[in-house]
Amino acid sequence: MGNTCFMAPKREKELTYIEKVWHTVAIVALLVVVILIARVAFNVLLMILSGVLISTYFHGLGDLIERNTKMRRRYAMIISVLGSFLIVAGLLYLMGTTIQHQIALLKETLPHTVNNFKAKLSSNPTGKQILDYFSGDNDPDKMVVTVQHFFSTGFGVLGDIYIIMFLSIFFTSNPDVYKNGILILLSDQKKQLGRDIMDRISLSLKGWLKGMLLSMVLLAILLTTGLSIMSIPAALILALFAGMLKIIPNLGSVIAMIPGVLLALTVGPNSAIIVALIYIVSQTIVSNIVVPIVQNRMINLPPALTIISQVVMGTLSGVLGIILAVPIVAIIVILVDELYVKKLGDAEVIAH
Repeated sequence: MGNTCFMAPKREKELTYIEKVWHTVAIVALLVVVILIARVAFNVLLMILSGVLISTYFHGLGDLIERNTKMRRRYAMIISVLGSFLIVAGLLYLMGTTIQHQIALLKETLPHTVNNFKAKLSSNPTGKQILDYFSGDNDPDKMVVTVQHFFSTGFGVLGDIYIIMFLSIFFTSNPDVYKNGILILLSDQKKQLGRDIMDRISLSLKGWLKGMLLSMVLLAILLTTGLSIMSIPAALILALFAGMLKIIPNLGSVIAMIPGVLLALTVGPNSAIIVALIYIVSQTIVSNIVVPIVQNRMINLPPALTIISQVVMGTLSGVLGIILAVPIVAIIVILVDELYVKKLGDAEVIAH
């Protein structure tokens, strides 16, 4: 037999401990970079969706103006956009002027009111325990500084709003450019499906906006009535502020109640308690009765799914995620229905 040579398999070089550590660090760093990029991209998508929603509102209002005035589409849209900006700017100016006056009043009366409230609490054992529990943190001067900080930051303009508003104006001025840009990415056989999906999404977003605007108006009416009966200063401004914050589910109602209760303290502790109850009852009526009925008719989403989406989106993207949770879920439901459920049904029909 001839000599047969066997080639020994080439053994890979075993990494040293230091090299393994550096490889692990590199992999972790890469994952962190990917996650950060994904998060930034997700926040950009949320801003784009916000711009689309505002653009949908402008077009809906423009349609209403066009139908009722027989005005040309271009002029109706100009009135829709400029009129909305002027109304919001006017409301913010009115709120700022009124709240400045109320802050001055609150600074004068709040320390005396807090001291009287403390005296009433300390007159019974339970109240004394409450005071002992919160002692050291309820200095009136600190409370006034907190109130001033709340109002000075509550009306600040976030940097993202600047981008969102410009996106909404671009989407409003020429929406067909962006729709056609999406359709270009689809094959000829899928273009009609793409149009149908965009039409369903547009209809769903309009339904969400109608429901949200209706709930904001109803909440403002209920609070204006209740606060006016209690003779609370700036009742209309407080009600409008609460109505605007209604767009932030759950958290917005808590933030809106704080200035109302604080201003009610200038009237008296009992008034503050009653005002808090007015806020709670009004928010409960709108959130648990009006909103579910309206949303069920407009976008047909289960309440549990709405709450879950708000928790998830709030964890991922904060306040903006909470605001856009319902529209995002509605879009996902439509995409799943069009791209999966309907095709699954068609496949079953063909199979039978």
